[in-house]
Amino acid sequence: MPKDVLFLLPPGFEDKGRREFCPECAEIWGVLSYFPAIRDALDIVHVGLEHPRAEIVALIGEGRHNAPTLVLHPDTQVHPDLDVQEANGLRYLPSARSIARHFAHRYGTPVPRGS
Repeated sequence: MPKDVLFLLPPGFEDKGRREFCPECAEIWGVLSYFPAIRDALDIVHVGLEHPRAEIVALIGEGRHNAPTLVLHPDTQVHPDLDVQEANGLRYLPSARSIARHFAHRYGTPVPRGS
């Protein structure tokens, strides 16, 4: 069964001479930790810090390389309240909050606070 593709930075990386993490990716890592069954429903691709992120650009085009990004399979149903972006004929969610709200609608997880 084809899956949505989730692009994430690794939990920790080197930048500016120190170890750092991406707060938005950490938010999604946390959701996946709370609800591990979602991981099996996704293709998770770890991308590097460098721009452009070739793996993301290959799917949704130049200028679109944010992590986290969830590229939706064409058959994936999306709640109408979500701000779904489109590029290269594909739909995607470009932020942790929109991804977490999508998970709530699709997999029945709680909705992120403040959403």
